[in-house]
Amino acid sequence: MAGTNGVVVVGSGPTGLLLAGDLAEAGVPVTVLEKRPPGISNLTRAFALHARTLEQLDMRGLADELESLGRPMTRLGLFDGLTLDLSGLPTRFPHVLVIPQYEVERVLERRAREAGATFVHEAEVTALTQDASGVTVLGRGMEPLRAAYVVGADGMRSAVREAVGLPFPGRSVIRSVVLADVRLSEDPPDLLTAGTTGDAFALLIPFGDGYHRVVGWHRSHDVPDDAPLDLAEIRDIVRTALGRDHGMRDPRWLSRFHADERQAPAYRVGRVFLAGDAAHVHSPAGGQGMNTGLQDAANLSWKLAAVLSGRVDASLLDTYDTERHPVGRTVLRSSGALIRLAMAHRPWTRGLRTLLAKSVTHFPALRRRALHQVTGLGYSYGHGLTGKRAPDIPLPSGTRLYEALRPGNFVLLTQTPYEDPSRPHLTTSAWPGPATVLIRPDGYVAWSAKSPTPTALEKALLEHMGAPD
Repeated sequence: MAGTNGVVVVGSGPTGLLLAGDLAEAGVPVTVLEKRPPGISNLTRAFALHARTLEQLDMRGLADELESLGRPMTRLGLFDGLTLDLSGLPTRFPHVLVIPQYEVERVLERRAREAGATFVHEAEVTALTQDASGVTVLGRGMEPLRAAYVVGADGMRSAVREAVGLPFPGRSVIRSVVLADVRLSEDPPDLLTAGTTGDAFALLIPFGDGYHRVVGWHRSHDVPDDAPLDLAEIRDIVRTALGRDHGMRDPRWLSRFHADERQAPAYRVGRVFLAGDAAHVHSPAGGQGMNTGLQDAANLSWKLAAVLSGRVDASLLDTYDTERHPVGRTVLRSSGALIRLAMAHRPWTRGLRTLLAKSVTHFPALRRRALHQVTGLGYSYGHGLTGKRAPDIPLPSGTRLYEALRPGNFVLLTQTPYEDPSRPHLTTSAWPGPATVLIRPDGYVAWSAKSPTPTALEKALLEHMGAPD
């Protein structure tokens, strides 16, 4: 049996790839198992990177490259004239980046491979057994693997979730959504074109290679996913929702799918974790799916690396579920509300939609809450300053906080000089702020205090980072 003291990641979508790259860069042996043959990309359904995800990618030195591959959009249109203006967000990325999922995967896979992650393709997990010291992974097309931990990032039909016996309760929120990649004879008026009526909605998104992705739904076309689909049906849906079909032609791909709302009751069973669509799925409204999975990975990776280093107790891993499960539940509810409002056709539900649109437009507090939820900037893992997102402040050294986080270290912002060579995983920076602040590797505040004594500071470092080397 092949052995490793590291981590097996099942699934090489964006979530699994970010996790694998983080672990490999931290020096953790990591093996990625993928059912697909090499070079076969995922079916691209995701097309958006939101601000907080771009910040996480900036902490890894990847955001600027991805920005060059996508197209920024500063206004996000929803329904009934409701448009969220992202340009004033307090971030280096005040927009949503329109970029196909396969481009994100390509960049993340390159990073993981360069950092030393091992990939095994055409490997299908069939069973897991775990004990006090590790997990044994069995499957077709692979040798048995032994790992300290396993992460299931293998999608909605997760073999890892099934192997540990976790249910996936929920239901379908919308059926027979059509997808197509087509050329358009007429350019749409906006980068992302969306429209909805009581009976249909449609979305047009550019690939950047001359093709557009069409996403559409019509109330009268409630058929199974495997029902035949042709371009005439898609044209009809788009004309109903948008008023014109923009001369769509030359389809290179047509498909149907249904969107479910489901969430595993826990993201951890012993030494096995779930992340991304293996842990939660929801409607595509708001474009939050890929983003939520990537942020799952950012939360879990540094904790696994810290525990495997021996510096901190394994109880740190419990915080992955306590921090990310509530976020997944919130995304499921908010995206579900958006899709139901987009599908509204009864007078009272359409009236509610109009009222909501007007309220968000005219009340700054509601607008800010909506913006920060959709973009991920507003999520917090604690109370007060602890657990909040740390903004990307400039540092006296001429760098930014997120650049200082790129080695995967904690960052200590302090008014008084502090050096400790026994803590190589701590980056220290002077700053003129009102408190001493310890930032986690994922860019959230771990601890803060005004003018702490040396004893209090050492206690905080011991609690959050473990013993010195």
